Amino acid sequence: MQLAERMSKIKPSATFAISSRARELRAQGLEVINFSIGEPDFHTPEHVCQAAIEAIRQGFTKYTPVGGIEELKDAIIAEFEKYYGLSYERSQVIVSCGAKHSLYNLAQVLFNPGDQVIVPAPYWVSYPDIVRLAGAEPVVVPTLEENDFKLTAAILEDHLTERCRGLILNSPSNPTGTVYSSEELAELAEVVLQHRLLVISDDIYYRILFDGLNWNSLAMLDDELRQYTIVVNGVSKTYAMTGWRIGYLAAPAEIAAAVNKIQGQNTSNPNSIAQKAALAALTGPQEAVQYMVDKYEQRRQLMLSLLEKIPGVRAFRPAGAFYVFVNCSAFYGRSFASDTIENSVDLASYLLEKAQIATVPGIAFGEDGYLRFSFATSVQVIERGLELLSTALSQLH
Repeated sequence: MQLAERMSKIKPSATFAISSRARELRAQGLEVINFSIGEPDFHTPEHVCQAAIEAIRQGFTKYTPVGGIEELKDAIIAEFEKYYGLSYERSQVIVSCGAKHSLYNLAQVLFNPGDQVIVPAPYWVSYPDIVRLAGAEPVVVPTLEENDFKLTAAILEDHLTERCRGLILNSPSNPTGTVYSSEELAELAEVVLQHRLLVISDDIYYRILFDGLNWNSLAMLDDELRQYTIVVNGVSKTYAMTGWRIGYLAAPAEIAAAVNKIQGQNTSNPNSIAQKAALAALTGPQEAVQYMVDKYEQRRQLMLSLLEKIPGVRAFRPAGAFYVFVNCSAFYGRSFASDTIENSVDLASYLLEKAQIATVPGIAFGEDGYLRFSFATSVQVIERGLELLSTALSQLH
């Protein structure tokens, strides 16, 4: 059977591929330390679960408006007012089946074949393929660890062409955990406005910040810039609700209407029960969020301190999210038995098969010298996993 040509342009998600293999090894009775999946290990807060149960009991199991129920939109609007200082109308907010769905819908309505979209690397694994599925071309722009993996105005300017239509910006970043300051965003904003770029601001980790950092987003800088910025967010990471699949976006009304139109032809409305759960998450008690962030910060410090003790690795200190991006390139060219480690895929495979440690190869994020480790897991898992990591790496010669 001949598949559509677009299928040859995209790759399977590396993070889910690694997690799938980890599950296979567990099914064989092996202990696997999973640092690969970007998912909180905490349970969804109880009041959120109760709201979903109540929705079922009340029969809230029918179709809803395509772009989400009004109560949830109002809660999202209140969230933007609280954390962004921005006012949106219901017509500017669309609720989708996860932030990834919002990103996919945006690419479909914003980009044409031949358009170029700037994607700073390291990037979240799905950005380039989401752009390609719209027929557009992702322009991957490398950033440097010595610059905290941040896109600068000068680098952005150097990579722009007359075909560039958009920019995808993720802060806090997956996989690096880097966070842009308001000053750094302001410098990027000058280029954005000069070239009239559409910016998709992926803010999914906006509540997971460390070291007392304040939240900043490009849309917050000024009213003119806001007309070129679409904010994507959701409840998955903040409230440990990855499986509930509720994301949302805020955009100029014309763009929001287009997203609503295309969503009406692909998924229709997001899950009705999950919408009620998301409403409870946004409007209910927030103590669980701070508890989780405090735990992430403790785990981050533990992971960094243990990685520092392993010869040959260099960990980048994240300012947000729940990942450590680890430079492991010193082990490339080394061997175990008859196999030689040539790249991040080889090293991730070696660690998974020989030491039962699941990580994500950096090449999946556009940076081959690194592995991504998630610290959204327990202290015990981190300690045991990094002990196994140290042993496994010491066996490469």
